[in-house]
Amino acid sequence: MQFYTFAYTSLLMMTDAELAALRQTYAQRTLLETDVLPDAVRQFRQWLDEAIAAQLPEPSALTLATVDAATGQPSQRVVLLKGLPDDAGFLFYTNYDSRKGHELASQPRAALNFFWPGLERQVRVEGLIEKAPADMSTTYFQSRPRGSQVGAWASPQSQVIGSRQELEAREHETEAEFADQNPLPRPRIGAATCCARSGWSSGRAAPAACMTAWFMSARRAVGVGESAGWLLSV
Repeated sequence: MQFYTFAYTSLLMMTDAELAALRQTYAQRTLLETDVLPDAVRQFRQWLDEAIAAQLPEPSALTLATVDAATGQPSQRVVLLKGLPDDAGFLFYTNYDSRKGHELASQPRAALNFFWPGLERQVRVEGLIEKAPADMSTTYFQSRPRGSQVGAWASPQSQVIGSRQELEAREHETEAEFADQNPLPRPRIGAATCCARSGWSSGRAAPAACMTAWFMSARRAVGVGESAGWLLSV
């Protein structure tokens, strides 16, 4: 029998000084005014296409940050981008009964972050969250594999469960309940879109600082000015 060990000891023994010394020089690319398209979502499509072409892992993954309206406590998690409808926003799906679903219902503002380290790029999006049409949510949900549909019905999002066995039992019960239905009806899962302003950054060799370009969208601007266009900052 062959055994495998994982080389994690060095990480556990790393000192704070050694951790602080870990750094990467980002010098592959620059971000210039002449590099960007006039429209932010079209520009995002170009960068996403390049991340996909570079075969980066999970190029559509984004970190979604929401806030509890009552306590002001932020939370974040990784979800997947599922569309750029009408080039007007960033589309993702959520369970409306999950923590993020409740937080977006009470405070419909969020921040998104896409990070492509292999290309030394990131894109930040901030703004209002809007529910997408119900038929769009239903179409997407029913396009998922059956096991994924069953799992969505069976798993009580963001709720404490007694054991894994309890969750598996719920899955079996759900499968039996919907045995004659394919696809399953949509539970409280739906799409949301976000867009107000977006920030773009790309590596640049020292001594020059990393340049960030903010695109201000007049169409859905929220406290960020009236005119659309690019602003540069560091």
